[in-house]
Amino acid sequence: MDKVQSNRKITTMGLVLIIFSTIFGISNSQTAFYQMGYASATWYILGALLFFIPTSLMFAEYGSTFKDAHGGIYSWLEKSIGKKWAFIGSFTWLAGWVLTLVSLLTNMWIPLSVTFSGVDKTQTWSLLGLNSNETIGILSVFAIILITWVANRGLNAITQISYFSGIISVIDIIIFVGLSVWLLVLQGGHFAEPITMHSVTQSPNSAFQSPVSIFSFLVYAIFAYAGMETLGGVTDNTKNAKKTFPRAVIIATVFMTLSYVVSIFICGISANWLKDLSGSNINLGNVRYFMVTNLGSMFGEKALHMNAANSVVLGQWISRFMSLTGFISYFGEFLFLIYAPIKSFIEGSPKDFWPKKMTKLNQNGIPSFALWIQTLVVCLIVLGVSFGGSTAQAFYTILTDMNNITTAVPYLFLVVAFPFFKKNFANNQVGAIFYHRRITINFVTVITMATLALSIIFTSLQPILDHDLQTAFWTVFGPVFFIIVAWIFYNRANKKSLK
Repeated sequence: MDKVQSNRKITTMGLVLIIFSTIFGISNSQTAFYQMGYASATWYILGALLFFIPTSLMFAEYGSTFKDAHGGIYSWLEKSIGKKWAFIGSFTWLAGWVLTLVSLLTNMWIPLSVTFSGVDKTQTWSLLGLNSNETIGILSVFAIILITWVANRGLNAITQISYFSGIISVIDIIIFVGLSVWLLVLQGGHFAEPITMHSVTQSPNSAFQSPVSIFSFLVYAIFAYAGMETLGGVTDNTKNAKKTFPRAVIIATVFMTLSYVVSIFICGISANWLKDLSGSNINLGNVRYFMVTNLGSMFGEKALHMNAANSVVLGQWISRFMSLTGFISYFGEFLFLIYAPIKSFIEGSPKDFWPKKMTKLNQNGIPSFALWIQTLVVCLIVLGVSFGGSTAQAFYTILTDMNNITTAVPYLFLVVAFPFFKKNFANNQVGAIFYHRRITINFVTVITMATLALSIIFTSLQPILDHDLQTAFWTVFGPVFFIIVAWIFYNRANKKSLK
C-alpha cells in the first residue's frame, strides 16, 4: 500500500530498502521455525525462486505500463483479461486483506496478555461463562468497532500511528537478533537446537511429516514474500527502471532470503524445538512470545549469571516489553489495513457497480459506510471461527491457513493474466520490460502458476487427510466464499448498468 510521492528518482539501494521494509517480517521466521524447524529454510529459498522473483518482475511491468491508473491490480487485470475477472480477482485480493484483519484482530490479545501477565494467559480468559476462543471473539468485535471509529477520524490519525508502529517493529527485530547473537557468543557457538543434516531436512513437528503437509508449507513461504504488487507502481519513479528494478529485485531477494534463513537459524540459538516449543499451550498466535521469554531467560542465566528463578523473571520482563511493542505494532498495522485496501479497491473499480453510500467520503475523506460494511464482515467471520468449538491451537491454525490461502489466490489471477497482458500490449507496452520472448513468458507463467496452485491445493488437502473437517472448511471458506460473492455481485451490477 506504500505510495512513493517524490520528484527525486529512486536508486537501486533505495528501492532495495523499500522492498525489504515493506515485505520482510521476522515473525514469519519465528512461525516457520515453530512449524518446520530448520527445514523451513529450504522452502523459503524455493518461495523466493519460484514465486518472489518472477512475480516481482511481472508486477513491475504491470505497474510501469499502467503507471497513470489509480485502480491498482484492478486496472492491471481489467486491461489484460477484462472487467469481470478483474473485479473477481481484485475482490479476492481485498478479501485477503479482510482475513488479514481477522488474523491481526484475534492475535493482538496475546501480546496484551503477555504485557500484563508475563505469559500468555488468553487460553484461560472467560467472559460471562464463555470459553477462551469465544471470549477473544467477543473482545475482537468490540475492538474492531473502536478501531473503525478511530479510522473514520481521518488519514492523519492513521498515518501517525502506523509510522510509530513501524519504528517499534524495527526495535523488536534489533532486540531479538541482538540478544540471540550475544547469547550465541556466550555459548561458544553452540545452538540449543543442534544443526545436523537431519534437522535441516526434516521437521521436528509431527504435523509436517507427510509429503502433502510438507509441501503445503510452501504457502507460508509465499505469504512471507507477499506484498510486491503494492510496489509495482513505483517503476515510473525509479531511475533507469529497466535496469534498476530487476537489479533491485534480485538484490532484495538475495538479502531477504538470507535474512529469513538466518533468522530461522537464529531462533535455534535459544530454542530447542522438542524441549521448548512442543507443548500444547503453544500455538501460531503466541509462539513468538514463548521464544522471546525463553531467549531472555537464557540470556539472564548465561550473560548476567542470574539464578534460574531470576532468569525466568528477566525473560518475562523482556517479553512484556516486546509484547507491548507488538501490541502497538498490531494496532498500527490494523488501523492502516482497515482503511487502505478497501479505499483503493472502491476507487479503482467501476463506480456504477457500487451503491452511492459505498463510494461516498465523509468530511475526513474516508469511505465511512464501506468501512462499517467491512467491519460487519470481519465481525461475522471472527464470531464464526471463535464459536466453532475448536481448541486454541486449531483456532490460530485455522485463521492463519485461511488468511494465507486467500492471500495467495489473487496472485493466480495476476500470473494467469500476464501472458494476455503481454499479448495485448505487445506493440505499445511502455516502461520497464523484463520478459521479451514468448517461450520465456509462458515458461515463467506455468512454473509460477503451478507453485501457487499446488501450495493452495496441498494446504487445503492436508486437514481433509487428517479428518479435521472444521479446519478444512474454514481453510477453503475464505477464497471460495469471496469468489462466489464477487461473481454474484458483478453479475447483478453488470445487469443493472446495462438497463
